[in-house]
Amino acid sequence: MPASEDAPACGCGAARTEEAPECMPDEELLYDLADLFKVFGDTTRIKILYALMGNELCVADIAETIGATQSAVSHQLRTLKQSRLVRAKRDGKNVIYSLSDDHVYTMLAQGMTHICE
Repeated sequence: MPASEDAPACGCGAARTEEAPECMPDEELLYDLADLFKVFGDTTRIKILYALMGNELCVADIAETIGATQSAVSHQLRTLKQSRLVRAKRDGKNVIYSLSDDHVYTMLAQGMTHICE
């Protein structure tokens, strides 16, 4: 079926058709994106990310800030590090955590804006 002139274009600029769009990312990228969004599906992980917005904190400080045990925070930090949402740096005996980059901050801020509208 030919594309309608009124049909909106996708991000790649191609006209939309009944067929799969040419700009559809490959299956592996879509799988990775879905996995990334799954990480945001846990309230404790979201609290940790919010605690790290603009702050560098150790596990004990994160736990105190969000009202969780250090064990629970450490467990969730492992998932956040694997997803490259937080990074860790050693400071003597302590490990200091921060958001990986501004993209993480932006995703959180945009998500909050979306649900508050």
